[in-house]
Amino acid sequence: MSSVRLRVGKERAIAAGRRWAYRTELLPADAPPGAVVDLLDSQGAFVARGFFNPRSELAFRVVTEDPAEPVDADLVRRRIAAAWAYRKAVADDPRYCRAFFSEADGLPGLVADRLGEVVALQISALGLLPWHGLIVDTLAELLRPAAIDERGEGGARRREGLPEGSGVRWGVLPEPLVVEEGGLRLRVDVAAGQKTGHYLDQRSNRLRLRQLARGDGVLDAFCNTGGFGLQALAAGCARATFLDISPDGVAAALANAAANGFAASAEGTVANAFDQLRAYERDGRRFDVVILDPPAFARGRRTLDAAFRGYKEINLRAMRLLRPGGLLATSSCSQPVSDDMFLRMLADAAADARCRMRVIDRRGAGPDHPGLLGAEQTLYLKCVFLERL
Repeated sequence: MSSVRLRVGKERAIAAGRRWAYRTELLPADAPPGAVVDLLDSQGAFVARGFFNPRSELAFRVVTEDPAEPVDADLVRRRIAAAWAYRKAVADDPRYCRAFFSEADGLPGLVADRLGEVVALQISALGLLPWHGLIVDTLAELLRPAAIDERGEGGARRREGLPEGSGVRWGVLPEPLVVEEGGLRLRVDVAAGQKTGHYLDQRSNRLRLRQLARGDGVLDAFCNTGGFGLQALAAGCARATFLDISPDGVAAALANAAANGFAASAEGTVANAFDQLRAYERDGRRFDVVILDPPAFARGRRTLDAAFRGYKEINLRAMRLLRPGGLLATSSCSQPVSDDMFLRMLADAAADARCRMRVIDRRGAGPDHPGLLGAEQTLYLKCVFLERL
């Protein structure tokens, strides 16, 4: 077994729950990229065993802290089986859940979403490559989907040194693929849609919106395929505007609205949300429900200040667009933005908008997206529901 060694004092973060060591925290080592190695402290004592990749900023990823546990095919199978057993116990509907969530389930770099008949697979750790076929076979055996589709492209794979290539790895992909959510049917594009085609981390929050949404006008900004706005229409709201910079996203939202009997209640706008929110305010538009579900504004701590300003801008505009008694459902999937920072941003936005906002509910991802204390990247989603008084 090859080994890599931490610099003095760097083992404390691993002991506290972090599931990786940064390249700058390791002494130079000659283990090959993707190798399974032992991580040692500065004195040579065992800390953990996992994947080594000197090309990546996350140069070591923890798989086990048991020195007697080998990282082998049996471990891979056991971790996937344990994760699926957990989802069957906690998910509101195991047909639509994150079946495996990277570090939180003990195999860093592996994400698998169950989208009805299809499992959408993503692998972003070079150390998993030798077990690629085993991962596909195990998911097929346990989840029994019609198809397993892999999204194997993007910056994360390039930085890791993984070969790029997407496609069906098992079975035959159904066409069209439709998922169910609160009685609604949404068409999903696992091959070309954002992420794995459907944001399952917001599933429970979309259903919560349906419990809270009331009134006439709804604005679903950064709408993607329209999941939030459709739940507002299902709650009885009279009309929804689906806003996104992506023409494909708006078209998908309108198609989903029509498929669920809401064609006459839906309109679409293709525009930059920052610009369009200002335009709505200038034109005197007002809404009873505003949803903000933007992409991540902060990828790292160096972009936090700009992210804070961006979140504040859209939330300030959204608050001004609300009628008294209106509901704002606002989210951030930027992991570096903490819960406290997000709430502070909302308070600053409300003060500048001269709005009094009451917090109704604070939420994150559902239990199928478990987080680890000490590994903040697994606790990334913030979703807050507020009422304008």
